[in-house]
Amino acid sequence: MIFTAQQIAEALNGVVEGDPSTEVTSLSKIEEGKKGTLTFLANPKYTQYIYQTQASIIIVNEDFTPEKKIPATLIKVKDAYSAFAQLLELYQQTKGKRSGISDRAYIAPSATIGKDVYIGEFVSVGENTIIGDNTSLFPHTTIGNNCRIGNSTTLFADVKIYDECIIGNECTLHAGIVIGADGFGFAQQQDKNYRKVPQIGNVIIEDNVDIGANTCIDRATLGSTIIRKGAIIDNLVQIAHNVEIGENTAVAAQTGISGSTKFGKNCILAGQTGFAGHLNIANGTIITAQSGVGRNIKEENTIYEGSPAFRHKDFQKSYIYFRRLSELVKRIDELEQKLKDNTK
Repeated sequence: MIFTAQQIAEALNGVVEGDPSTEVTSLSKIEEGKKGTLTFLANPKYTQYIYQTQASIIIVNEDFTPEKKIPATLIKVKDAYSAFAQLLELYQQTKGKRSGISDRAYIAPSATIGKDVYIGEFVSVGENTIIGDNTSLFPHTTIGNNCRIGNSTTLFADVKIYDECIIGNECTLHAGIVIGADGFGFAQQQDKNYRKVPQIGNVIIEDNVDIGANTCIDRATLGSTIIRKGAIIDNLVQIAHNVEIGENTAVAAQTGISGSTKFGKNCILAGQTGFAGHLNIANGTIITAQSGVGRNIKEENTIYEGSPAFRHKDFQKSYIYFRRLSELVKRIDELEQKLKDNTK
């Protein structure tokens, strides 16, 4: 499709600087921009490319002032990155939404299917399950019995939703996700064998949650594992039984969270972080990559690093000594030897 600078500016509440009739048909990165494409500049590190790119339209922050002439038409907005993200959403919508129910899908007679849904090939929808309006279930997705999927939610290929789980409105679940498998509950017996503890709870995912591919969220032993509204979860994340992820919390790839740990709002868990069970993590906590958390974090808006994790500033100071540890040990050994020699 063809869009003019004026149309794009109106959609983004921006202001055009240059020719409002400039047309684009696709998007590009600023360093790879070609004629007929639209790009954006948000990171100052890429400012050099705005004078070199061949892109026809560039979205910039409203306070951007060029140092020399730019051939492209500019659209000035409050936040270029957010505006470009909004534009990507609009662009995706223009690609066309799938609709209709495949005759190769299975829908249980007692299931309730909303309006304008898409249900692809080899999808299975269980008994008494409710699928909301405008929701998309891509091929090979399986939804168990007594589940509830909200409106305008997308489940991509091979998503598996176990019985009794609840997914909210406007959620996105990417391929290979498993929601509601048994939590890791086993009781060791006197003979050292393990006896499985039945997991009879469920998983509740609130509205506007985005979950990456191949992530697993286990059902609760009792009650619910809960993902609060606005949370974003990356690929390959393990969330155990009875965990609670707070509103607008971000969880990066390969994070592992043990059972019954609860996070407040607006936390950030960087890649490959690990958490022991039964912890409480305060609102606004940031855990840096590859950190291991083994105790409660009570103070809000703090940064923790290391394994075991402690405050970021303290870790940075301690790291100076970590790096010199072999040198310090050698010096101590030499001092001890001198003391011994002096006492002879």
